[in-house]
Amino acid sequence: MTLTQLIEKLELKTVAGSINEDSFDGVYAGDFLSRAMSHVEAGNLWITIMSNSNVVAVASLTECAAVILAEGVELLPDALSAAQENGILFLSSDLTVYEICVKIGEITNE
Repeated sequence: MTLTQLIEKLELKTVAGSINEDSFDGVYAGDFLSRAMSHVEAGNLWITIMSNSNVVAVASLTECAAVILAEGVELLPDALSAAQENGILFLSSDLTVYEICVKIGEITNE
């Protein structure tokens, strides 16, 4: 499934970065940056409620496909600037982390 398809099906909002036709490969959900750093793999989606500039650094380091901010969380201004400068795709949803994971599971198994 491409990121564009995911965005449409989950009605995600783009916060920063450019949407492309790349596919994602796997999902990691978690808020501990040290765990994310060691578990998010290149091409994964990372779902979190963390919104500071350290999230941008970890997303860049892990080369994740996109970061999804759950529960309507907004990037802090310095993080938004860093995400835009580094071309990191940040998406947003009002759904909880659990709800996002369930929906991704459902649509990828269709």
